Amino acid sequence: MQETAPTLAPAPFEPTPLERALLDRFQRELPLVPRPYAAMAEAVGASEAEVIEALARLQAAGVLARVGVTVAPNRAGASTLAAMAVPKDRLEAVAGLVSSFAEVNHNYEREHRFNLWFVVTAANRGPVEQVLASIEARTGLAVLDLPLERPFKLDLGFPLRWR
Repeated sequence: MQETAPTLAPAPFEPTPLERALLDRFQRELPLVPRPYAAMAEAVGASEAEVIEALARLQAAGVLARVGVTVAPNRAGASTLAAMAVPKDRLEAVAGLVSSFAEVNHNYEREHRFNLWFVVTAANRGPVEQVLASIEARTGLAVLDLPLERPFKLDLGFPLRWR
């Protein structure tokens, strides 16, 4: 009988002081300047290259999904919230397909009959509708289109606590 080595769990991700500073400082107010990473670097006392490297590490570790500004819905182009009722055994594949569209900002699973939610943005309503129709055609599943009727502003920034 052959012995196998024990499987070790991966070490928990531990952000560096620079990564912590970036996460804490830039949840809001990303610099809208020609070289935003240079402005971020100046604010936290690092180089532009160090900031870019730190952000790439955070993204690779799954700590950070994206770096960018958030624009109020339908102020610059068109957008909609969409939902789908996806069979559990297809959820990962359908989510991957949905994420493959450049117009999809993000998608997430919810505990509900409509278990896959995502946001579609484009220059105008036409391309938004094309993306929704394409997702329906490619998955064979209906997409619930939930365009904004009344805005609710949620502040999703929060202070992070580090060990």
